[in-house]
Amino acid sequence: IMQIGFIGVGVMGEPMCRNLVTKSGHLVRVFDANPEPVARLVELGAAPADSVATVATSSDVVFLSLPGGPEVQAVGTEVISELTSGTTIIDTSTSPVDVTRELSTQAAARGITWLDAPIARTRAAAEAGTLAVMIGGPQDAVKDIRPLIGCYATDISYCGEVGCGQIAKVMNNMVLFQNVVALGEAMTIAKRAGMEPGRLLEVIATGSGDSFALHNHATKAMLPGDFPLRAFSTDYARKDLSYALALAATGEVETPGADVAKTLLDAASEAGLGEEYWPTILNIIDHELG
Repeated sequence: IMQIGFIGVGVMGEPMCRNLVTKSGHLVRVFDANPEPVARLVELGAAPADSVATVATSSDVVFLSLPGGPEVQAVGTEVISELTSGTTIIDTSTSPVDVTRELSTQAAARGITWLDAPIARTRAAAEAGTLAVMIGGPQDAVKDIRPLIGCYATDISYCGEVGCGQIAKVMNNMVLFQNVVALGEAMTIAKRAGMEPGRLLEVIATGSGDSFALHNHATKAMLPGDFPLRAFSTDYARKDLSYALALAATGEVETPGADVAKTLLDAASEAGLGEEYWPTILNIIDHELG
């Protein structure tokens, strides 16, 4: 039986880990600074760990689900120092490409495989085990761990060498953020011109403006004005977009569309909406709601 470690069981990590515990058939050892989700997972059959080192020294495969680059850098470095040769680290966080590649190099020097496997879709998809995953790394290693990722994902895309999973993820989110900006503008314009925004969305859904963002972000959050806490927050969206814009700068690409999304996300955070589900940028576009 394989020994699996899982570090970071927050909003997305907990349901992902739960699916591994209940579906993989392997022992899953869990660590998080917050004991509450760990306790819930232990009730389902996971083993608790008292530190990152405890997870790493007793695992064949370690999953990371962390807030961002600084945490991945710190925890990843510690895990690499504790793992033995022949083991694998799967980073499901959204991390900067340069950090990912640097950690992969550190891991390889110790005979450890680093895979970047960030996730897309919602917490509900994490609960249902229907996430999308974009993977970067050696193809043979990806083949070996696909069954584990299949415990929490239905769409698994191989993107290329290490770092390409992260490239795909932040580009996906950059496109999504711009799509939601366009929907927010359209809903606000239509409302002020005398058309019900809900009716507008129904009509756009029959035309070439249809999208995932319309059916999920616009219909389920923006239309009812429901921007809960403990969802993918404005501040997390800003972080992901900052990684995309850093990549753009490295490639000397101008990003006028993404810059607009950044301006709105920044404004939402400054307005005290940083913890709310990020489509709350509608409140900035339609300031009457603010």
